Amino acid sequence: MNKAQSFENLILATWVGCMIGVGYIAAPVLFSALDDRQLAGMLAGKMFHVVTVVGLISGGLLLVLRYRDLSVGFFTQWRGWLLTLMLVCVATSMFVLQPMIADVKSLGLVEGSDAAKRFATLHGVSSILYMASVISGLVLIFMGLRKPVTVRA
Repeated sequence: MNKAQSFENLILATWVGCMIGVGYIAAPVLFSALDDRQLAGMLAGKMFHVVTVVGLISGGLLLVLRYRDLSVGFFTQWRGWLLTLMLVCVATSMFVLQPMIADVKSLGLVEGSDAAKRFATLHGVSSILYMASVISGLVLIFMGLRKPVTVRA
């Protein structure tokens, strides 16, 4: 493995580690430890925003690094498409879902209201995209960002 591949792996592992740390460790702890669900949600939201920015930067950088190396055959390998899927999920969350969620929250979330139902739906879609990104990232970590090169003797 060369230095460029090590750097790519470090970026990917950092991104996926951030997603796992915030989404599946920190956020659940906040909601279980704090009695104020609104405060827990606000804090979790701030952490998810940071993870989303990390994802946009990491995903964009990884795409540029992979695309500049045309020998990788970026669009002919599933790895390139999976990385693109991760970035699309993150961008959709930040630029589409999060503004929609903020709009719904501004209406006030009263249990059983249409706003609360819409919030739950948007939150569910956001959670699915988040999980898809984490799973995709884990696949790329375990399978490698680049197709293994076979060395002939």
